[in-house]
Amino acid sequence: ISICRDLPNIEVITFSVNGISDLEPLHQCQNLSELYLRKNNITSLDELFYLKTLPRLRVLWLAENPCCGPDPHRYRMTVLRNLPSLQKLDNQAVTEEELSQALVDGVEITAPPARRSVENGWSESTASSAAGSTTEPESELLSCSLEETNKTQEELGMKPVPRDKYSSFSPQETDCSCKKRNNVLNAILLLMKELDAEGLEIIQQTVARRLQAFQKKELQEE
Repeated sequence: ISICRDLPNIEVITFSVNGISDLEPLHQCQNLSELYLRKNNITSLDELFYLKTLPRLRVLWLAENPCCGPDPHRYRMTVLRNLPSLQKLDNQAVTEEELSQALVDGVEITAPPARRSVENGWSESTASSAAGSTTEPESELLSCSLEETNKTQEELGMKPVPRDKYSSFSPQETDCSCKKRNNVLNAILLLMKELDAEGLEIIQQTVARRLQAFQKKELQEE
């Protein structure tokens, strides 16, 4: 996630299922409009402090992090009190009634988090149970990574990746190789938005050479 410090113009970030715990690198991404962070290791809602400075943030997916805590209402109200410009939180539309209620039930965050193992008053058992569930089922990883990769490609005007492209992976490969490949693919697609015409031409030439090398290798193996 530290790479975001060098991407001030990035608009969409998908970092779900990545073990992320610190949102400080995002505070300079002033054009960020959509942020997907579900199933990470964000232990404190104080991390929202770094998102309060993002004027264009409209979509946030933070569910299934330890910071959601044992009280879903308190969690949602606190997020909306600190990020009142959100239009969608955890794939659920934000209403005017919720924004008004958040001023009463939500907790205002005025300082960055202190770096401790358990923060913001949530019980240690909550953090422990979340940390213990880092191994995702094969179908969960596939659904999450495929859904967000396709969203990124849609943003770039590209065709979605068909699910059958993943069918050749074994469960073990899905847990590591496939997940790693999709994380790399997401990063490349997002970074492409930062390139000008000259940079994109270099990428195109490099990809063409790589494809030729793969095709040559396949012919030799046959």
